[in-house]
Amino acid sequence: MTQHTINNNTVKRSSIAKKFWNKNKFAWAFILPWFIGIICLGLIPMLASLYLSFTDFNMLESPKWVGGANYVKLFTDDNRYLTSIKVTLKYVIIGVPLQLIVSLSFAILLNRGIRGLSVYRAVYYVPSLLGGSVAIAILWRQVFGSDGLFNQFIALFNIAGKSWYTQPEYAIYTLILLKMWQFGSPMVIFLAGLRQIPKDIYEAASIDGANKIQLFFRVTIPLLSPIIFFNVVMQMIAAFQAFTPAFVIGGGTGGALDSILFYTLYLYIKAFQHFEMGYASAMAWILLTMIALASALLFWTAKKWVHYES
Repeated sequence: MTQHTINNNTVKRSSIAKKFWNKNKFAWAFILPWFIGIICLGLIPMLASLYLSFTDFNMLESPKWVGGANYVKLFTDDNRYLTSIKVTLKYVIIGVPLQLIVSLSFAILLNRGIRGLSVYRAVYYVPSLLGGSVAIAILWRQVFGSDGLFNQFIALFNIAGKSWYTQPEYAIYTLILLKMWQFGSPMVIFLAGLRQIPKDIYEAASIDGANKIQLFFRVTIPLLSPIIFFNVVMQMIAAFQAFTPAFVIGGGTGGALDSILFYTLYLYIKAFQHFEMGYASAMAWILLTMIALASALLFWTAKKWVHYES
């Protein structure tokens, strides 16, 4: 290839690049702030956290490299950490399915074509907007306190009440109930999915002799399985990261006998109360790994129970 040909190819490539830039410069200008944000507020902090997870860092002195000591200590010399994993897994495994059952039940109820559907949908969605707030956590603490509304209700049946959120064997279930109460977001998504199922499928199945239970398990659930899968993944990730209810209701300590010591709460305690930033960074990366593995497991099992139109 001659030098002249090489120069011509270089000029052509330069001309094409210039035309591409002139044509798309405004688009790049609009998305540039997003790139800056994702790099400065996302990628760089993540890399910094990864580095700190291999150090001993208290925010007052320079980080000291300790290798994998933080990760080894987490699983061999920190019983509270293992307790936080157990509490969080219990919250995820019990709370997420119950929340989705409640949300699907209300979605089916609202899908019956009742009047004022938009009003009911908005009302039921409100708990999802407020459920993660400090105010609702304080309210929940009062509801399940010794003189709370729940005890006043069960007193009607001559059942003695107690301060439920301070009892190690019951505290986690008060938070699971709060998780169930936040059913609005998945409910709206379920409702949208239900309204997309053709009615003629139900009519054809009914003609073939299917009853309501068979229609639900053999028509509704299979056709709604992609929506169920989406809600399971999203609510599972949210449950792993739950923090505010446990912090407020447990007073920021994890409750009696660490009964509501969520993973993120213990991470907060290590980072901002004990100032063990390197240790907390290691916890954060393990949490990321746990969520990634749980999500990968769901995607792997989805091949067997999620049915798409294709």
